Amino acid sequence: MQQPIRKLTLSNIDTITADFYRELADIGKSIKGKTGLPLLVAMKRERLGHGPYPDVTLFEAANRIMSDLVILHGVAALLKNKHFPFSEYTVEFGNENRNGFDIRASSKTESLVGEAFNVAPSFFQGKKSTALKKLRTDNAAQATYRLVMFNSEAPPAEYVGREELGIYQVAVDVSSGCVSVQPIPHSFNGTLATPVNES
Repeated sequence: MQQPIRKLTLSNIDTITADFYRELADIGKSIKGKTGLPLLVAMKRERLGHGPYPDVTLFEAANRIMSDLVILHGVAALLKNKHFPFSEYTVEFGNENRNGFDIRASSKTESLVGEAFNVAPSFFQGKKSTALKKLRTDNAAQATYRLVMFNSEAPPAEYVGREELGIYQVAVDVSSGCVSVQPIPHSFNGTLATPVNES
């Protein structure tokens, strides 16, 4: 995944996701048998040397990988369940910043921009606020649809996102691939889209 395919479609999303998981198979071998300070040094300072991000530490690779999984599973659900009228999404993996947003899609008449992240519950509100601030800028406000995509275990159990016109919150379970989109977008044949928690 050194040069990841950034255009995700129904025809390539499953293969790209499977390839990504294959690359993860050896993650953690570099710290096998280490404990205490040597473990912490290896996690925070030693270059990983394999996997999708071989030139960063295990700690940094884990952060990037978990965000990538939110994007892969989240976009797969958007494509398969046709939540929005796009057949292709351009994404940024890791810590890329080439297009201004983590997720983009467009057609002749509509566009979508989105920010994605995977965080611990203690960082959720701050990270969500940063993403929403970016989605409220003049550049983003011109998009027909704006998304905040995050790992489903980050918000508190009783969390209900505040509705804001044109902004959708997509909670992604990276273990199961299930997503919840709020508010539920209308499908593009005049009916409500598939209910939440689809895979």
